[in-house]
Amino acid sequence: MIEQLLAPPMAVAEAFHDDAEGPGLYAAEERLVSRAVPQRRREFTTVRACARRALAELRIPPAPILPGERGAPVWPAGVVGSMTHCEGYRAAAVAYAGDLATIGIDAEPDLPIKSSGTRDLVTVPEERAWLSALRVRRPEVSWDRLVFSAKESVYKAWFPLTGRWLDFDQAVVTVDPDRGTFYARLLVPGPEIGGSRIPGFEGSWIQRHGILLTAIALTHSAVNVARRIPVAHRPATASTAAP
Repeated sequence: MIEQLLAPPMAVAEAFHDDAEGPGLYAAEERLVSRAVPQRRREFTTVRACARRALAELRIPPAPILPGERGAPVWPAGVVGSMTHCEGYRAAAVAYAGDLATIGIDAEPDLPIKSSGTRDLVTVPEERAWLSALRVRRPEVSWDRLVFSAKESVYKAWFPLTGRWLDFDQAVVTVDPDRGTFYARLLVPGPEIGGSRIPGFEGSWIQRHGILLTAIALTHSAVNVARRIPVAHRPATASTAAP
């Protein structure tokens, strides 16, 4: 599924279930989940197995993948990457830092956000205006959950570049429901990439197997790797993204 959104120079790996017989954890990783409930331990182990498979495609030797500041994974020197897990899905994407500036991926169950309070927390009025119409016109996708996932991918792409927190109300997401793309317009100064301050992040999304998956991959010139992504998933511009 993830390879439909991210292609070389990225390396990706995913799993739809946990393999009890799969590779284990390094001692430093083991300490992090020694008291975790079984479900947390399984997802932690499987997503790291995905990350090590992806790193192997880059010919990076296996090593512990530990959380750093604000829980962001610490990748081997010269590598950028992102991991995600939700019920029924785990994935990782990595690339050489010389090829990409940052990567952000997020997976969520394709289920509506039940609480109106939570929905209001993770969206802004501008988003809620088009979400209401799209839910009626295209009910087959949980659009509010997709916006949440997109913002999670934005944060995962943002943090390695800035080292700063980004709240849900500091970006406005618009979605192209037909092209499988989204654009997140930043409401705070964006990071500088290639000598330019970027105004937002372009990304792609897909709905498969009851999962919503979003992904962002940014080059150093702040140009999304659209030339490496299948045409059907190329990011839309902000002006065309709103339904």
